Amino acid sequence: MIDYQLLKSDEGFQRVLQSLARRGDALSADTLKEAADARRKIIREVEALAAERNAESKRLGELKAQGKDAEFDALREKMKSVADRLKIAKEEESHVEENFQTLLSRLPNILDAEVPDGKSESQNVVVREVGDIPRFAFDVKPHYEIAEAENLVDFERGVKISGARFYVYNDKIARLERRLANFMLDTHAAAGYSERSVPIIVKDECMFGTGQFPKFADEYYRMEKDGLSLIPTGEVPLTNLYADEILNDADLPINLMAFTPCFRREAGSAGKDTRGLIRVHQFYKVELVKFVRPEESEKEWRALTADAERILQKLGLTYRVLALCAGDMGFTSSITYDLEIWMPGLKRWLEISSCSNFKDFQARRAKIRYKNAAGKNEYIHTINGSGVAAGRLVAALLEYHQNADGSVDWAAIEKKIDLS
Repeated sequence: MIDYQLLKSDEGFQRVLQSLARRGDALSADTLKEAADARRKIIREVEALAAERNAESKRLGELKAQGKDAEFDALREKMKSVADRLKIAKEEESHVEENFQTLLSRLPNILDAEVPDGKSESQNVVVREVGDIPRFAFDVKPHYEIAEAENLVDFERGVKISGARFYVYNDKIARLERRLANFMLDTHAAAGYSERSVPIIVKDECMFGTGQFPKFADEYYRMEKDGLSLIPTGEVPLTNLYADEILNDADLPINLMAFTPCFRREAGSAGKDTRGLIRVHQFYKVELVKFVRPEESEKEWRALTADAERILQKLGLTYRVLALCAGDMGFTSSITYDLEIWMPGLKRWLEISSCSNFKDFQARRAKIRYKNAAGKNEYIHTINGSGVAAGRLVAALLEYHQNADGSVDWAAIEKKIDLS
């Protein structure tokens, strides 16, 4: 949630409006203006009526003491009218305030000044490319053709038991994903991350804390009766471990990781990546989360991005780092770098990690603070990123290590992740 104090000054208010405009969210900007004006108007009205009531109450006491009964009775009748108007105004104020707070919960984070301008993903900026586009002496296949031919993935039975965009891993590929999880977790542990095994079903307030609710509630699997949801990412339980808490400055930064299943409806993605392991309803990934001091958040965000990159470097995958433009930014993020790997079989770049600095946006929603060096409670900054998505990593390894006959060079894969 954005800092409410920003809306109290003209400069801060304009900063919020400019960020919304850069995101292409003119509707929210207009709505915010209207809501803020209505809120100021009703607050002024309530304050004026309360001041009038207080002044007349004082005057009423003076008239009674002076024995001016006629004036006393007249003023008392007037006060009844003021009290009635004040009651109605307070009820309206409560309604306006509730609407205003709901609007605030639906406003996206303020963009960092370094976020490039742009309206869509086509205007994202390449920060760097690492590695060369792999060349093959034969026509390469996409991962799903390799998986089907080698009986590595059972797409039909996945659909049979759960519906479209579910799958079953068979034998070698099931083992590969499990070993990749260990490889990634061990790599990140060496970089200073502490592992957690967390619930994959969370309360609604957790989804609110990290920004999925209320605006995007339809995109996730929710158990309405219980007020619970299947997690869309390990970010949700990891971040909410410290909800409603005050952390110690001496403990920062806190670096956490978890390997979890993730569940998404993929609403609005009809017709996109309908084959293979790219856009599915259930997948696994390692999530990295940092809790840091505000003055260190940019440094720590870049460090987390480098940690995610290290996985791709160790596996010898060609990738690039993209700075997302204003129009392609996520709701909760202030600035985001996406990591995309080159997929030789699909013949395109594919996102495999998204590394974001949320600054104090999530911390305000989840009420996560720390006691700074001066002894003052301050909102912490949160950072996270995939380290990385296991299913897409599996797909990439199949495409990079395919042989001319369509088989997979398992020895080469095992050598990279030390499976022996």
